[in-house]
Amino acid sequence: MAAVVAASRRLRDLLTWRLTAPTHLGLNLSLRPMGSSAQDETSRTAPSEAPHHNYESLKVTAAQRHILHVQLNRPEKRNAMNKAFWREMVECFNKIAQDTDCRAVVISGAGKMFTSGIDLMDMAADILQPQGDDVARTSWYFRKLIATYQETFSVIEKCPKPVIAAIHGGCIGGGVDLITACDIRYCAQDAFFQVKEVDVGLAADVGTLQRLPRVIGNQSLVNELAFTARKMMADEALGSGLVSRVFPDKDVMLEAAFALAAEISSKSPVAVQGTKINLLYSRDHSVAEGLNYMTSWNMSMLQTQDIVKSVQAAVEKKDLKSVTFSKL
Repeated sequence: MAAVVAASRRLRDLLTWRLTAPTHLGLNLSLRPMGSSAQDETSRTAPSEAPHHNYESLKVTAAQRHILHVQLNRPEKRNAMNKAFWREMVECFNKIAQDTDCRAVVISGAGKMFTSGIDLMDMAADILQPQGDDVARTSWYFRKLIATYQETFSVIEKCPKPVIAAIHGGCIGGGVDLITACDIRYCAQDAFFQVKEVDVGLAADVGTLQRLPRVIGNQSLVNELAFTARKMMADEALGSGLVSRVFPDKDVMLEAAFALAAEISSKSPVAVQGTKINLLYSRDHSVAEGLNYMTSWNMSMLQTQDIVKSVQAAVEKKDLKSVTFSKL
């Protein structure tokens, strides 16, 4: 018992020292009350057009502080993915990855559905009239084209900011490729999902066959969906793990998605973005490799002042949402 008390006292003394002593970064992080300005950091603001995000196929708004809302914005075409979309998604998420003010992203679809998938009419020239004057050169053309399309969704996965997909109505073909590259998936009760590619004579080639088995962990079900192109309805998507929650309608779902994004964005961006990066690394590597990577990662990240601020709030019994974290 005495050893436990002594260990507790040493831990308390260590935390007190970290909170009151000047750090090697020259920061004086004393135990002082936090002002109301910290609360303002997470206050909600009216949606407004996000600067430097002007697109033909997407609409990007600053939904709340630190939260961007990316909408697939071709409702008259059921948000079909045209040539502009494949280019603009890469541009959009490369900018988001570098946006120090953004801490979470919500992706949704405008209009009656999330997306109907590839715009076959718009893409026909690229697919049905390929460049190249022999088989080898045509194949190289297709290789480059497919790799470009794959990057459209891989850029979402590589973005260090957590991305929440909010799905209503149909999520067809390329839509499944898109959402499996996201970190969290919510859907409305009217949502359905289709790996549609076999119905148009091809194998899904931009992410579904690689990511969907890892998302739902059921190879038999993945095979069934991919071989038949049948619809998976919302309740089955929830039961299989494709989505984590189902909501009565689009409005309720979006409200929940933004609330989740706000909760995430209130946390330390050092902690959240480091967590995403290490989750993805560990998914694709052995446990030993993941632990080794984590060791290298946190040997520097543990020195962040965000830990001191979080512990200070806990010691003062303050709401962690009142903590103001610097941009990252």
